Amino acid sequence: MPLGSLKTRPPSPTSLRRQHSLVAVVLVLVIALAFLLVPTTGHRATSTVDQCAFSEDVAAIGLRLPHVSRALASGGPLTIIAFGSSSTYGTGASSPDKTYPSRLAQMLALRFPGVRIEVLNRGVGGETATTTAQRIETDVIAAHPDLVIWQVGTNDVLRDVDPLTAADILRKGIARMQHASIDVVVMDVQYAPAILKHEHFRDMENMILASARVMNVPVIHRFAMMREWVEEGRIPLSVMLAHDRLHMTDVSYDCLARQVGRGIIFALRRRTAAAN
Repeated sequence: MPLGSLKTRPPSPTSLRRQHSLVAVVLVLVIALAFLLVPTTGHRATSTVDQCAFSEDVAAIGLRLPHVSRALASGGPLTIIAFGSSSTYGTGASSPDKTYPSRLAQMLALRFPGVRIEVLNRGVGGETATTTAQRIETDVIAAHPDLVIWQVGTNDVLRDVDPLTAADILRKGIARMQHASIDVVVMDVQYAPAILKHEHFRDMENMILASARVMNVPVIHRFAMMREWVEEGRIPLSVMLAHDRLHMTDVSYDCLARQVGRGIIFALRRRTAAAN
């Protein structure tokens, strides 16, 4: 039969399906290979981002820690008390060594290896400013610390305590510790949906800041820090908060400890520079 008289048969449906399947498999392999080759450099680039960063560095708030400075200048020991409620105690952390006081102790020990440093955790879950202040004599004064970091206000917001009442308790507590020659730093409320739904949380924030200003003590702006971590995309809310959408996690406790530690170190450097 002449070549020109040959007729081409159309491919069968089965043959077409096989061809399409083969093309799909090849495409999947190409895409997989691309993902294997590309992300290494991308991972290195993103891993350098400090997720704990805060535009208004805690160090810039003007920590004044004369008793801490003297303790370190004399070679120690240095005693710090973390005073407050559940986020000081460490609710939400996977283990006691992941709480912010424990992480702070570890960081300061690395920074000052020749000094014996204790960070005592005096957090009790569920307390308001009033109930925490009742422990000042037994849990603070009796231990003769050089520094107290008083985390306050969160449970007062959750229980709709009058901000003026909480502020009055805070000022009196600070005065008592200052009279005992203790440096005091105040830590404000945490950023969380459970806090935001209470209409007076801003009043509590303002009262804490005003009280600290009157008593001439610095504030660790935890609320602003945590809000920025979320809004800037550094730490997703689901990572920053536990399942109750209130308490912090290993990640956010670690970041909080880093910022507090940086603030303490900055204060010491500034005091040394001023002395020289």
